[in-house]
Amino acid sequence: MASEGSITGWIGQLKGGDPAAAQRLWERYFHRLVGLARKKLRGARRQAADEEDVALSAFDSFCRGAEKGRFPQLEDRDNLWHLLVVLTARKAWHHRRDEARQKRAGVVPWPESPSENMDESAMDQIVGQEPTPEFAARVAEEYQLLLGRLADREMETIAVLKMEGFTNQEIAAKLDCSSRTVERKLRIIRGRWTQA
Repeated sequence: MASEGSITGWIGQLKGGDPAAAQRLWERYFHRLVGLARKKLRGARRQAADEEDVALSAFDSFCRGAEKGRFPQLEDRDNLWHLLVVLTARKAWHHRRDEARQKRAGVVPWPESPSENMDESAMDQIVGQEPTPEFAARVAEEYQLLLGRLADREMETIAVLKMEGFTNQEIAAKLDCSSRTVERKLRIIRGRWTQA
């Protein structure tokens, strides 16, 4: 069993709604999250506190989700760090996307330094929303490989619907089966993909 002072113990306490556990996890991971956010925002026009805002937003999403039981795989420090990395990367991507939207709308802050004073085409390359063709090809290839490992049409359908953001109940309704069937098949899918 996890000790009261361990990461695993704090995760359990956080799931139970203990704000002190959230504070201890925040103190433990804050600087790492800010560093990660800084890397993810590299090259984007930003204010000094943006990486802290991204880290704070990611941690807030994590805490709210953990309290609501949205992360059933969250059990130890490895699961926690992986989850925090994913949340921080997504928040950084959203931040960059929003900055690009503001730029297109003409709400661009005055450059803070000459290095930020770049021409529009250079800025578009940095904050563009479209992936490079090489990256898109790699993602598509990996996507097809993962689906191919399932070797079952129904599981492929479930995996695709889940990646598209459908809930287990919505998937069950679309496939005319029970939520338990969807959950069972998702466990099988995760197991096969973890082995891959």
